[in-house]
Amino acid sequence: MGTSDEEIDRLLGKLTPRARALLLDGATTWRTRAEPALGLRELVMSDGPAGVRGEAWDERITSVLLPSASALAATWDEDLVESLGGLLAAEARRKGVDVLLAPTLNLHRSPLGGRHFECFSEDPELTGRVGAALVRGVQAHGVAATAKHYVANDSETDRLTVDVRVDERALREVYLAPFEAAVDAGVRLVMAGYNAVDGTTMTANALLSDPLKGEWGFDGVVVSDWGAVRSTEDTARSGLDLAMPGPDSPWGEALARAVADGTVPEDTVDDKVRRLLRLAAWLGALGEGEPTASGAARAGTEAPPAPRPAVAPRERALARRAVAAGSVLLANRGVLPLDPGHLRTVAVIGAHAARTRTQGGGSAGVFPPHEVSVLDGVRAALRGRARVVHVPGPRPDGPAPPLGHDACTDPRSGLPGVLLRMLDADGRELYAERRRGGRLLEPRLVPGAHTVEISARLRPRTAGRWTLGVAGFGRMSLALDGRPLLAGDFPPPTDDPAVVHVNPPAQYAGADLAVGQDALLVARRELAPGTGRATVVSAAPPAPDAAASPAEAARAAAGADAAIVVVGTTEHGECEGYDRTTLSLGATQNALVRAVTAANPCTVTVVNSGGPVELPWRDAVGAVLLAWFPGQEGGDGLADVLFGRAEPGGRLPTTWPAALADAPVTRTLPADGRLPYDEGLHVGHRGWLRHARVPAYWFGHGLGYTTWAHEELTVPPRAGAGEDVTVRVRVRNTGARSGREVVQVYLARPGSAVERPVRWFAGYAAVRARPGESVTATVRVPARALRHWCVRERAWRTETGRWRVLAGRSAGEVPLVADLEVVGPGSG
Repeated sequence: MGTSDEEIDRLLGKLTPRARALLLDGATTWRTRAEPALGLRELVMSDGPAGVRGEAWDERITSVLLPSASALAATWDEDLVESLGGLLAAEARRKGVDVLLAPTLNLHRSPLGGRHFECFSEDPELTGRVGAALVRGVQAHGVAATAKHYVANDSETDRLTVDVRVDERALREVYLAPFEAAVDAGVRLVMAGYNAVDGTTMTANALLSDPLKGEWGFDGVVVSDWGAVRSTEDTARSGLDLAMPGPDSPWGEALARAVADGTVPEDTVDDKVRRLLRLAAWLGALGEGEPTASGAARAGTEAPPAPRPAVAPRERALARRAVAAGSVLLANRGVLPLDPGHLRTVAVIGAHAARTRTQGGGSAGVFPPHEVSVLDGVRAALRGRARVVHVPGPRPDGPAPPLGHDACTDPRSGLPGVLLRMLDADGRELYAERRRGGRLLEPRLVPGAHTVEISARLRPRTAGRWTLGVAGFGRMSLALDGRPLLAGDFPPPTDDPAVVHVNPPAQYAGADLAVGQDALLVARRELAPGTGRATVVSAAPPAPDAAASPAEAARAAAGADAAIVVVGTTEHGECEGYDRTTLSLGATQNALVRAVTAANPCTVTVVNSGGPVELPWRDAVGAVLLAWFPGQEGGDGLADVLFGRAEPGGRLPTTWPAALADAPVTRTLPADGRLPYDEGLHVGHRGWLRHARVPAYWFGHGLGYTTWAHEELTVPPRAGAGEDVTVRVRVRNTGARSGREVVQVYLARPGSAVERPVRWFAGYAAVRARPGESVTATVRVPARALRHWCVRERAWRTETGRWRVLAGRSAGEVPLVADLEVVGPGSG
């Protein structure tokens, strides 16, 4: 059908004011309301920056899992990111999803941000470019993307209530900039965050109207973060268009009454409905034709999920290529790439080697069809060529992991997994099924359900004192072979949906287990209002001896031709809902790296984290490779890099400190509910330069398998204010291997009349060259990189006069410098 304003108005006229108001909150957790009078079906939404989960938290409904957003930004490759957006769109269409709640455009303001893995970078220009690429890729295939979380939602501490205080210039030039880029790319939805900015919650903030809808001309839908709408009238009078989830949001009937009594104007509601109808028309969800695959999706069903088709080889290949493209070689002392032809034995060391962390924790999590660990990838790459020895090393700090299907059996069927039962108030079984593991975030609800029970027969492979746990809220108990281990009532300390529904804290008890003696573990939790239904059962064997474990790893490394030690963070450290308190990987993991490095100088340390961590041994190891959270194909993609089949293509999207104390911005904890962004414009590398501090690795840093000389920078003698500037940088491959270089351009403004960073990132281009070949990178510096926000005039302005253009390979390495004269309109 047509999507003209006239057609939208005609449809709008079919509805009463009450019916219009009721369209503006959700029908379910993940669906909007249908309206048969308009031929409007429900729109289905899904979390998914790294994968498309769909409407259910069910490990049987699998999703392709891509590298984390921080890894995608590290590719500095917008074409690749756009292709990955297309992969996400194809996944969404297979699952009947209309709207993907991605990309996340908040910034890495502080290295302590707990959700860095889901955000792209510290820099507004790079974040905007990569985010726009993902938007284009998703929307080119008929799925709507969502730019989130608007705005200044850059830390997790008290995220539901924190009031961010940020000056107008920094807000405009830094935090709003990536969202403006997404709007320019045509993004269909923008999500308003939980936080407040300058005293007003974002779901009622004037920033939704201007600059978003006014100055930028955004004609899409502004949707709330889930549960972010806490009142009716102020949010309804703002630029917010859709309150999620439903059907019990503060809008619904309350909004209909407010329209009826005139406290919310009808034309305000009409504008919101028009936007929703335009989105539906674009998605093919408006009209009287046959419903699409999305429209035929399951509305409110609790039926068992249909099996997902196997991941297509081309999807796996693209995801694998993305792993190598985003991996960052931080340091290399002639160790990488390893030559398989000269290897007889390789030691692969560390718990993260066998259980590589492929994704961050929180609402963005999905259940991949498979996960290739670093150990799996190395074994596959060296099969038939070299022996691979694995030593797990010490257990990383953090909570016990959920029960996996390989560690227990369903006591009823004897098959791998756990038994899930729903019981009534008298303990009678209402429903039962076997599930693959102990992390059950949405046990199936059945009429009369009172208690969730998860039972598993443990088959210990290690004797000693085990740590057993159950996570959730409300009244819970845990028993082993009929003997109570713990029981109590555990009310939720927060209404944060990520905590209540995704990552509830666990309660633990210890028990002695013996090899060869099965034990029946039974966990129960009562279902009570406000506590969700997530139930997680976990078990961890006794921790290896902290002193003996590194010694065992060192012996294996000493007997090998090369050692690969994998260290990283845990879900306890990097997860939605929490900021980090430290960047340390912990004493045990650091001791492991030092022990292995001392035993074998040909040691590669692979870092498995979503954001910065301290690497106190970085100058002693043979090579340091940053894997990020690499997604389901992580192990194979990293093996491609380790053994030279692919170049490590990544460059850091965020500056990495040597120690947390060095970082210019470390505050994520509000005081009296307020979090001041006192650093203003000086975020990321700008802050490091302002304070004349030297990090471990600068923004933009990353090595390849060849070397480069930056030979010449060519800048036009003058440019008009408000015009893009094209600069050219000649580089030469001085190594013995073909490679890719990311040429970066920065700006400075000596003698500026307004406060400026020392220099700031302005553009980049990637080039490839053969050994000895010179190539020229053409870098477009957008006019926005030269402008500043004039608070007095409330307008963008560009200073005329002498500017400085710098080029190089990172924010801290810019050997080429040239001047640029910016002239005003009409200058000769």
